[in-house]
Amino acid sequence: MQNPVEAYIDIETTGLMYGASEITVVGIYLCRDNETDFVQLVGRDITADAILETLEGVEIIYTYNGSRFDLPFIRSQFGIDLASLYRHRDLMYDCWSKNLHGGLKGVEKQVGIARNLPDMNGREAIKLWWQYVDSFDLDALNMLCEYNKEDVVNLKTLRDILI
Repeated sequence: MQNPVEAYIDIETTGLMYGASEITVVGIYLCRDNETDFVQLVGRDITADAILETLEGVEIIYTYNGSRFDLPFIRSQFGIDLASLYRHRDLMYDCWSKNLHGGLKGVEKQVGIARNLPDMNGREAIKLWWQYVDSFDLDALNMLCEYNKEDVVNLKTLRDILI
Protein backbone atom coordinates (compact mmCIF):
# COMPACT_ATOMS: atom_id res chain seq x y z
CA MET A 1 0.00 0.00 0.00
CA GLN A 2 1.40 3.37 -1.02
CA ASN A 3 1.61 6.24 1.40
CA PRO A 4 -0.51 9.30 0.63
CA VAL A 5 0.93 12.10 -1.48
CA GLU A 6 1.80 15.03 0.76
CA ALA A 7 2.22 18.62 -0.36
CA TYR A 8 4.06 21.32 1.56
CA ILE A 9 2.98 24.80 0.53
CA ASP A 10 4.33 28.29 1.14
CA ILE A 11 3.56 31.54 -0.65
CA GLU A 12 5.31 34.87 -1.07
CA THR A 13 3.26 38.04 -1.47
CA THR A 14 3.55 41.77 -2.06
CA GLY A 15 2.14 42.45 1.41
CA LEU A 16 0.03 41.08 4.23
CA MET A 17 -3.50 42.12 3.21
CA TYR A 18 -5.49 39.70 1.04
CA GLY A 19 -7.38 42.25 -1.05
CA ALA A 20 -4.59 44.79 -1.38
CA SER A 21 -1.66 42.44 -2.01
CA GLU A 22 -0.85 39.77 -4.58
CA ILE A 23 0.78 36.36 -4.44
CA THR A 24 4.15 36.45 -6.19
CA VAL A 25 5.42 32.88 -5.65
CA VAL A 26 3.76 29.60 -4.73
CA GLY A 27 6.15 26.84 -3.71
CA ILE A 28 4.83 23.29 -3.54
CA TYR A 29 6.94 20.35 -2.38
CA LEU A 30 5.30 17.05 -3.31
CA CYS A 31 6.33 13.92 -1.40
CA ARG A 32 5.36 10.27 -1.70
CA ASP A 33 7.53 7.70 0.03
CA ASN A 34 11.07 8.46 -1.22
CA GLU A 35 9.97 10.41 -4.30
CA THR A 36 9.86 14.19 -4.19
CA ASP A 37 9.12 16.95 -6.66
CA PHE A 38 9.36 20.69 -6.17
CA VAL A 39 7.12 23.00 -8.19
CA GLN A 40 7.28 26.75 -8.11
CA LEU A 41 4.70 29.01 -9.70
CA VAL A 42 5.81 32.61 -10.20
CA GLY A 43 3.97 35.80 -11.15
CA ARG A 44 1.48 35.35 -13.99
CA ASP A 45 2.05 31.58 -13.99
CA ILE A 46 0.14 31.42 -10.70
CA THR A 47 -3.45 30.52 -11.51
CA ALA A 48 -6.14 28.45 -9.85
CA ASP A 49 -5.77 25.84 -12.58
CA ALA A 50 -1.97 25.67 -12.18
CA ILE A 51 -2.26 25.23 -8.40
CA LEU A 52 -4.94 22.54 -8.69
CA GLU A 53 -3.05 20.74 -11.46
CA THR A 54 0.10 20.69 -9.33
CA LEU A 55 -1.87 19.31 -6.38
CA GLU A 56 -3.53 16.54 -8.40
CA GLY A 57 -3.38 13.30 -6.41
CA VAL A 58 -2.44 15.03 -3.15
CA GLU A 59 -4.25 13.85 -0.04
CA ILE A 60 -2.86 16.21 2.61
CA ILE A 61 -1.24 19.62 2.56
CA TYR A 62 1.07 21.03 5.22
CA THR A 63 1.73 24.69 5.91
CA TYR A 64 3.11 26.88 8.67
CA ASN A 65 0.49 29.45 9.69
CA GLY A 66 -1.27 28.49 6.48
CA SER A 67 -4.72 28.40 8.03
CA ARG A 68 -4.40 32.10 8.84
CA PHE A 69 -2.26 33.30 5.92
CA ASP A 70 -1.41 31.10 2.92
CA LEU A 71 -4.74 29.34 2.39
CA PRO A 72 -6.96 32.41 2.94
CA PHE A 73 -4.67 34.39 0.62
CA ILE A 74 -4.98 31.72 -2.10
CA ARG A 75 -8.76 31.60 -1.60
CA SER A 76 -9.02 35.38 -1.79
CA GLN A 77 -6.91 35.77 -4.92
CA PHE A 78 -7.86 32.64 -6.88
CA GLY A 79 -11.20 31.54 -5.45
CA ILE A 80 -10.05 28.06 -4.44
CA ASP A 81 -10.48 26.78 -0.91
CA LEU A 82 -7.64 24.30 -0.49
CA ALA A 83 -8.72 23.52 3.08
CA SER A 84 -12.03 22.15 1.81
CA LEU A 85 -10.46 20.27 -1.12
CA TYR A 86 -7.65 18.57 0.85
CA ARG A 87 -6.85 17.57 4.38
CA HIS A 88 -4.76 20.36 5.84
CA ARG A 89 -2.39 20.37 8.76
CA ASP A 90 -0.95 23.65 9.97
CA LEU A 91 2.38 22.80 11.58
CA MET A 92 2.32 26.01 13.62
CA TYR A 93 -0.23 24.42 15.95
CA ASP A 94 1.89 21.28 16.29
CA CYS A 95 4.75 23.57 17.27
CA TRP A 96 2.63 25.37 19.84
CA SER A 97 1.65 22.03 21.39
CA LYS A 98 5.38 21.37 21.91
CA ASN A 99 5.99 24.88 23.31
CA LEU A 100 7.74 26.02 20.12
CA HIS A 101 6.63 29.57 19.37
CA GLY A 102 7.52 32.17 16.78
CA GLY A 103 7.59 32.30 13.03
CA LEU A 104 8.91 29.46 10.91
CA LYS A 105 12.51 30.72 11.04
CA GLY A 106 12.40 31.07 14.82
CA VAL A 107 11.03 27.56 15.24
CA GLU A 108 13.64 26.20 12.84
CA LYS A 109 16.37 27.67 15.07
CA GLN A 110 14.79 26.12 18.16
CA VAL A 111 14.77 22.63 16.64
CA GLY A 112 18.12 22.90 14.84
CA ILE A 113 17.08 23.25 11.19
CA ALA A 114 19.80 25.16 9.34
CA ARG A 115 19.10 27.62 6.52
CA ASN A 116 21.23 28.62 3.55
CA LEU A 117 19.65 32.09 3.65
CA PRO A 118 19.45 32.77 7.40
CA ASP A 119 19.05 36.54 7.07
CA MET A 120 16.14 36.45 4.62
CA ASN A 121 12.61 37.16 5.81
CA GLY A 122 9.22 38.11 4.43
CA ARG A 123 10.06 41.81 4.18
CA GLU A 124 13.17 41.04 2.17
CA ALA A 125 11.10 38.75 -0.06
CA ILE A 126 8.76 41.64 -0.88
CA LYS A 127 11.73 43.89 -1.71
CA LEU A 128 13.24 41.22 -3.96
CA TRP A 129 9.98 40.89 -5.88
CA TRP A 130 9.77 44.62 -6.55
CA GLN A 131 13.45 44.72 -7.47
CA TYR A 132 12.69 42.04 -10.05
CA VAL A 133 9.55 43.82 -11.34
CA ASP A 134 11.07 47.31 -11.44
CA SER A 135 14.48 46.41 -12.89
CA PHE A 136 13.97 42.93 -14.34
CA ASP A 137 16.64 41.84 -11.86
CA LEU A 138 16.83 38.08 -12.38
CA ASP A 139 19.26 37.70 -9.47
CA ALA A 140 16.59 39.16 -7.17
CA LEU A 141 13.98 36.77 -8.57
CA ASN A 142 16.33 33.81 -8.18
CA MET A 143 17.05 34.77 -4.56
CA LEU A 144 13.31 35.11 -3.87
CA CYS A 145 12.64 31.69 -5.38
CA GLU A 146 15.51 30.12 -3.44
CA TYR A 147 14.13 31.63 -0.22
CA ASN A 148 10.67 30.23 -0.97
CA LYS A 149 12.10 26.81 -1.80
CA GLU A 150 14.01 26.73 1.47
CA ASP A 151 10.81 27.58 3.38
CA VAL A 152 8.85 24.85 1.63
CA VAL A 153 11.46 22.09 1.90
CA ASN A 154 12.07 22.97 5.56
CA LEU A 155 8.36 22.42 6.24
CA LYS A 156 8.91 18.73 5.45
CA THR A 157 11.96 18.64 7.75
CA LEU A 158 9.93 20.33 10.51
CA ARG A 159 7.06 17.89 10.04
CA ASP A 160 9.44 14.96 10.32
CA ILE A 161 10.76 16.36 13.61
CA LEU A 162 7.31 17.11 15.05
CA ILE A 163 5.21 14.13 14.01
